[in-house]
Amino acid sequence: MLQWRELHKECMECHKCELGDTRTNMVLGEGNPKAKIMFIGEAPGADEDRLGRPFVGRAGQLFEKGVQALNLMRERDFYITNICKCRPKNNRTPYEEEANECIPYLRNQVALIKPKIIVCLGATAMKYILGSDWRITRDRGKWVERKGYFITCTFHPSAVLRDDNKKFSFWEDLKSIKNKYDEIE
Repeated sequence: MLQWRELHKECMECHKCELGDTRTNMVLGEGNPKAKIMFIGEAPGADEDRLGRPFVGRAGQLFEKGVQALNLMRERDFYITNICKCRPKNNRTPYEEEANECIPYLRNQVALIKPKIIVCLGATAMKYILGSDWRITRDRGKWVERKGYFITCTFHPSAVLRDDNKKFSFWEDLKSIKNKYDEIE
């Protein structure tokens, strides 16, 4: 397992797939490196690629409003990252080969942080964390315990921006995550 500095360096130098050749910035993650909650999205978008920070665009702003309303703060309570550390062109869903190249970096992050709760934001994260038999609409909000982690999934904030009908479910899922967090504190 690499420590933070070495992991960051390896990700910065990574060109295992074409995303490493087309990115502006590698986006490793951000937040409390000893957090009890780890949120995992799909991949950086245009704003994230430009700034080198996860979840700072419109979807990230919606996400921040939700968690802050529950008194959860990025620098104190959680760490947020993505399956892929580089932006796919035109914000397309990462190809399986790209995700598979980045998964070892994500596993390294999980090993360093040792969260108690892992939250998959969207179908892509859910697929790589919980398996391809899970469906975001059917299974969002369910909890499973695996390898000592409490894992759940919810809609990606970008999906909530595109579909107002998802707002209530997204909010309910965030409240469930906060309740689980309060239980394990």
